[in-house]
Amino acid sequence: MIKKASLIVLVFCLLLAILSPALVQAQGGLAIVDSSAEADFPARLNFNLSARSNVNITDIRLCYTVDRASFAEVISEVYIEFAPSTTVDVSWSLEMVKIAPGLPPGSTAEYWWRVKDASGSKVETAPVQVRFDDTRYQWRNLTEGKVTVYWYKGDDSFAQELMAAAQQALENLAADTGAELEKPIGLYIYADANDLRGAMIYPQEWTGGVAFTGYGIMAIGIAPGDIDWGKTAIVHELTHLVIDQMTFNPYTGLPTWLDEGLAMYSEGLLGPEFTTYLSRAVAKNSLISVQSLSSPFSAYGEGAYLSYAESYSLVEFLITNYGRDKMLELLSTFRQGSSYDGALEKVYGFDMDGLDRLWRDYVTKQYRSAAELVPLVLVTAGF
Repeated sequence: MIKKASLIVLVFCLLLAILSPALVQAQGGLAIVDSSAEADFPARLNFNLSARSNVNITDIRLCYTVDRASFAEVISEVYIEFAPSTTVDVSWSLEMVKIAPGLPPGSTAEYWWRVKDASGSKVETAPVQVRFDDTRYQWRNLTEGKVTVYWYKGDDSFAQELMAAAQQALENLAADTGAELEKPIGLYIYADANDLRGAMIYPQEWTGGVAFTGYGIMAIGIAPGDIDWGKTAIVHELTHLVIDQMTFNPYTGLPTWLDEGLAMYSEGLLGPEFTTYLSRAVAKNSLISVQSLSSPFSAYGEGAYLSYAESYSLVEFLITNYGRDKMLELLSTFRQGSSYDGALEKVYGFDMDGLDRLWRDYVTKQYRSAAELVPLVLVTAGF
């Protein structure tokens, strides 16, 4: 009976220790009274600490790490400024404007405190995980395989239709390139583009969707009445996540034309809003070079649309003429940290200048007989 009672007391004490962040104490009276963190989405992540001691507390450090793809553990340490006292209450905020583009919804961070007093006593709290959730909405979720869809507007059939589009996109991408998801991903569906931009720190007026590749999260603004466009946006952003997982390495990323071209190619046939720009560039002999397309695209409408159109055409050229297996080999070569020219030479036998020459001949034959161009019309797209 005594052993049973002792076991009950032990279990109670363990539960109390788990549920109470206040029970962290060092010899000499230094103790953590309370510790907490809460999200103020999308602007900041707030951390709070209360501590006490028999002598003045002189040093407080907040340590945190953000859960994202990395080849090295990055721990940030913040020195907290405060007036030394035997009882202290401090707070600190991780401002998202300082870590562009900010943390996406559903991302997580882990934090702990290090506290020291004038007697030399030290205490360090156990790491605690906190989610950076967009609590402005009542999210529902649906999971299939490695994909979880989160949404707050629309019925179950709405989410199921978007999930079906995501699963089909994964199948098509694997068939075309051999690329597959390696880790679970989250898809946050906002009710429209305005709600989406309200979840971003640095939104652009044309943003319809965004992939936070390092976090395995994408966010898209899809109104229930605009589901066809939404499916296309899902395919585009999902491709970015898959390709990022497929090629992630500590040395180099993909040339922009390949990353964006694969996302465009996954959507299906190139739309007229893009072929118009491509046809005109061929007619005027004003195509952007492959070298230039390896860098970030222009922020201006005409240059951006032409860049996306050419990227689609480049990927189409490689897959049509050399096949799926070569594209998979190219992605695998980039995963090894190869240079742009080195990867192309290894897989196809030509560098970027060689690709530029071959592709120009290919695209010119496609569009030189194009009919008179229609007026250019800009559309909102989530790239």
